[in-house]
Amino acid sequence: ESTPPGTRFPLGSARDPDIGANSLQNYELTPNPLFSLLVRESPDGTKHPELVLEKILDREKQRNHHLILTAVDGGDPVRSGTAQIKINVTDANDNPPVFTKEIYKVRLMENLPEGSLAFQVKATDNDEGTNAEITYSFSDISSSARQLFTLDPRTGDVKVTGPLDYEENKYYEASVEGKDGGGLTAHAKVHIDIIDVNDNAPTLSLLPILNPIPEDSVPSTVVAVINVRDRDSGENGEVSCKMDGNLPFRLETSSENTYKLIIASALDRENCREFAVAVRAQDGGAPARSSTATVRVFVLDRNDNAP
Repeated sequence: ESTPPGTRFPLGSARDPDIGANSLQNYELTPNPLFSLLVRESPDGTKHPELVLEKILDREKQRNHHLILTAVDGGDPVRSGTAQIKINVTDANDNPPVFTKEIYKVRLMENLPEGSLAFQVKATDNDEGTNAEITYSFSDISSSARQLFTLDPRTGDVKVTGPLDYEENKYYEASVEGKDGGGLTAHAKVHIDIIDVNDNAPTLSLLPILNPIPEDSVPSTVVAVINVRDRDSGENGEVSCKMDGNLPFRLETSSENTYKLIIASALDRENCREFAVAVRAQDGGAPARSSTATVRVFVLDRNDNAP
C-alpha cells in the first residue's frame, strides 16, 4: 500500500494468430479510479499492456481489487479476449497505534492487595500482522510509582506490586507508550487517585500539668492536656474522646485535637490516693478504630483532718 502513484506493473500480452487488421489492435481496462492502462508498442509492433497506479492505496479501506483486461482485434466482427487481474494490497505500517483514551483516570482503594489488577490500558492499530502488534511500556513514571505498579508489555494490564498508602501519597501520574511492530508509537496519560481507607487508629499524647495534685484543688483545675491525632482523612480522621469510668474528673475540649482533663468534683486522699483515668479516642470510620491511654493521677495529702 506504500507503492507510490505512477508505478507501472507489466501485464501479460495477448496473442492473436490473425494478421493485418484482424490481429490484436488494442487493450482496454475496466474503469477504476486507482488504476489506468498504458499500452507500450515495441519496434516490431507488438503491444505490451502496463497497469499504472494513479492514486495512493489504502489497505485499511480496500485490500483487494478486481479488474478485467480486454484485448481487442480489428476484425469485422470484432473479437476480444479477457483476463482477470486480481490485486492484493499488502500492509504497510502507515497507521500508528491509537489508545482508547487520552487520559486514563483511575481510583484505587489504598488497601488493594499486592498483585491485584488495578486497570488496563488498550491501544488499537489498523495495520495487520506485526505492524498491528502493540507493546506497552511506561514512558514517564516517578521512581515511587514504579515501585508500586507494573505494566504488562503484551496485555496492557497494570498491577499493584507494592503497598498503597493514602497517607504517604494520594496521587500518582504516569505516561504510557504503545509501540507497534513497525516502530510507530502512541502515548496516553494515567492519573491515579488513592482512596483513603480507615487503616489508622487515633494516637494520644499526654502532657501532665499538675501531678501529683493537692487533694484540696478546686474543680476545673487542669490536671493534664491530651492531644489526639489520626492520619486518615475525612470522617476516618475525625476523632472524639471520652473518659471511661465514674471518676472525679471530666474531659473538656480545648481545640480541634486537644482535650483538657480537669477536676470535676472534690478529691479526698483518705478515700483514694491514686486514680487511673482511661481516655479513649475513637475515629469516625466504619468500622471505627480506637485507642486508649491511661493518665495516672496521684493525690497529695493536705492536713484536712483533726486528730
